[in-house]
Amino acid sequence: MPKEYRTIQEVAGPLMMVKGVEGVTYDELGEIELMSGEKRRCKVLEVDGDKVVVQLYENAAGINLSNSKVRFLGRSLELGVSGDMLGRVFDGLGRPADGGPEILPEERRDINGLPMNPAARVYPSEFIQTGISAIDGLNTLVRGQKLPIFSCSGLPHSQLAAQIARQAKVRGTDEKFAVVFAAMGITFEESNFFVESFKETGAIDRTVLFINLANDPAVERISTPRMALTAAEYLAFEKDMHVLVILTDITNYADALREISAAKKEVPGRRGYPGYMYTDLAQMYERAGRQRGKKGSITMIPILTMPEDDKTHPIPDLTGYITEGQVILSRDLYRKGIQPPIDVLPSLSRLKDKGIGEGKTRADHSNTMNQLFAAYSRGKDAKELMTILGEAALTEIDLIYAKFADEFEKQYVSQGYHTDRSIEETLEIGWKLLSILPRSELKRIDDKYLDLYYGKQ
Repeated sequence: MPKEYRTIQEVAGPLMMVKGVEGVTYDELGEIELMSGEKRRCKVLEVDGDKVVVQLYENAAGINLSNSKVRFLGRSLELGVSGDMLGRVFDGLGRPADGGPEILPEERRDINGLPMNPAARVYPSEFIQTGISAIDGLNTLVRGQKLPIFSCSGLPHSQLAAQIARQAKVRGTDEKFAVVFAAMGITFEESNFFVESFKETGAIDRTVLFINLANDPAVERISTPRMALTAAEYLAFEKDMHVLVILTDITNYADALREISAAKKEVPGRRGYPGYMYTDLAQMYERAGRQRGKKGSITMIPILTMPEDDKTHPIPDLTGYITEGQVILSRDLYRKGIQPPIDVLPSLSRLKDKGIGEGKTRADHSNTMNQLFAAYSRGKDAKELMTILGEAALTEIDLIYAKFADEFEKQYVSQGYHTDRSIEETLEIGWKLLSILPRSELKRIDDKYLDLYYGKQ
């Protein structure tokens, strides 16, 4: 039985100081029992001799210093995992939030996980179809990859996240596919949108949701993605499933990290975020991947809203270092009514060339991808020139490129949030658009593919 302490010295906001303790370690879980018998959880943030500072998972209201007892449980926060988690909704601490029964765990796992041995990692190389042309065709997602979505406040990243969660699949196999969805610091309305969206299409049956609402404590927000990743690791490496983990919104997570760091009076780093934010994010992102000898995999899509639309802000900046590319949403495209407003030119998937080609997507994929990028880039330049100098200043070929850029945004990028395109459909739309240009302009495509597909749509 853990030893009980009645030596709470002070409570300051979410922090509490207990003295006279022994054998307590950092990150250990504790339990506070109030006079009424109510129990609240806390975790150890700092140990100094016989004094510890703990952080409360719930609020501090009603804690009487002289009558409350604290027990330290000798373990970190754990999640009971089981195959029955699929189709369920949990709160940020892993408790059922859908009115259903408690999960009967097959095992209990520390939510901090164990780092994956770099030598045991397998290089990502298999294509995942999201059904979204701007991702599948141009910034292909590969199994085991970490591909964040950088959004701006007010843009429809929630709809895009829900669409990817509903539509993503590994093609041509009957392998089991699951989605683990963690939402941090979102409103009740958003939470409702995600749950209803998955229920409507039946995608909820293969989804585990962890939802931390905006009015839940900051410390719970820090546990939420770790809970989700613990569930994902179990499903991937014990149940041989291919798991897509979607984390939204990483900015709320980093703000909770800053709030707790300020409460602990730590020296702030860039923009007030703690200096260890890079390490903290890396510990989370690096839990994605594939392992030798294991069939399952974890692919991760973290979503973050860039404060002030600034991609040099510490959160997107550090995320960009750790992950393999980024998909960027654009306010300009959103204003034009392009849905989803994915800006393909600054977006990048560093592993896209590993997941495309013969036997994965189609042999002409790589050529057409390069040609679409080049043509769209030139078309955008032509449109800018037109804005400054007027249409008369453009050559005939520049006008064709300008028309191509408009059609590309309307037909290729814009597809709405309920269209699920196969990779073949995406490639066909690409060829249809490339047929706007004269054949002599398509210098990045092999002649054998031009003979097969050019002008045949």
